[in-house]
Amino acid sequence: MDRDVENRGAVTVTVLGTGTMGSAIAANLCRAGFATTVWDRTPAMARSLEVLGATVAARPVDAVAAADVVITMLPDANAVTSVMDGQGTLDAFPRGAAWIQMGTIGLRATEHLSTLTAARRPDVRFVDAPVSGSKGPAQRGELLILASGPLGLEAELAPLFQCLGQRTIWLGEAGRGTRLKLVLNTWLAFLMEGLAETMALADELGITHAELLDGLEGGPLAAPAAIAKLHKIDARDYGHEFALAWAAKDVELALNAVRNSFPALTAIAEQWQRAVDEGYGELDVSAARLALGQPSDRVHVA
Repeated sequence: MDRDVENRGAVTVTVLGTGTMGSAIAANLCRAGFATTVWDRTPAMARSLEVLGATVAARPVDAVAAADVVITMLPDANAVTSVMDGQGTLDAFPRGAAWIQMGTIGLRATEHLSTLTAARRPDVRFVDAPVSGSKGPAQRGELLILASGPLGLEAELAPLFQCLGQRTIWLGEAGRGTRLKLVLNTWLAFLMEGLAETMALADELGITHAELLDGLEGGPLAAPAAIAKLHKIDARDYGHEFALAWAAKDVELALNAVRNSFPALTAIAEQWQRAVDEGYGELDVSAARLALGQPSDRVHVA
């Protein structure tokens, strides 16, 4: 084992939440040589990481008891608050530990947890660090990490972040990472609903997906993320990389963070919530195309 891996092994990291993103994060930590403990409310999900060397804890308070760094990647604000506050997990942190909150839980919840940590455990460093990227980038360690929190942590956390992401942006005080994440999620929402409606229009007008792709590739409109989803829709592959239900949640979080009206984003939120209610929520966000209905046999011309 090289010296760098030995040093990593001396840092104990706990991951609370081993769903799609959390399991990928924990797996990459194990492969990079970090001593890793995991917990999930569904024990079987956490136990799948034992083969990589992760220690599985029965309770979150046990998972964090000896941790230098705790990462939360839980589904939503209620889950994070329940685990950290309701179950007393924050109180079980060792002195000087860093809490890296990586799930997308919204601005109000992030600010509440930052304030709670400062009041109850001022010796714990709270880092707001949501990630941009879906299942594939998470598995490959290619996430974009949007970090914000106390000064002086960049160098300390750099080895950990380097094995999880291709890039880390430090943005200042806690909460600014979440603010940028909400803005990026809004960009994604417009991109995905725009793609879904563009493909629906092409289907109605008798333009094949190959012709649409040919018209986009090599030009300024060919956003790589949209092209990848175009191929996914064309293949009728809706296995989720980023579930539509979570995308709908993130759009609502963006709207809840602001006072001004955003009519187009509100329309997407309403459309995606209808799609979730109709049973598309567990599919990939590209299932926004399915929610628009099946292609018509008729070609509409002016």
